[in-house]
Amino acid sequence: MSVKINIPSYLQPYASEQEVVEVSGSTAGECLDRLVERFPDISRMLYVQEGELFDYVSIYVNGEFASTDELARPVKDGDELHILYILGGG
Repeated sequence: MSVKINIPSYLQPYASEQEVVEVSGSTAGECLDRLVERFPDISRMLYVQEGELFDYVSIYVNGEFASTDELARPVKDGDELHILYILGGG
């Protein structure tokens, strides 16, 4: 099974400058785990600690927001994940 993870430009230096990485996994969380296995440095940009995403990191599965609790959401062949940072300011 192949799932595409779209890597935003600000995280591409941690993923060998790749825009899209194909991984296998049965859930969104497993796919992120496979990404970190391939590119360990990206972990510090995504996780506060293992399995806990930073508050400003959002994951979307096929365009739908997946909260941290929904990372157990099943994915299938051909699905796409997007990693986004939520920006704040005033």
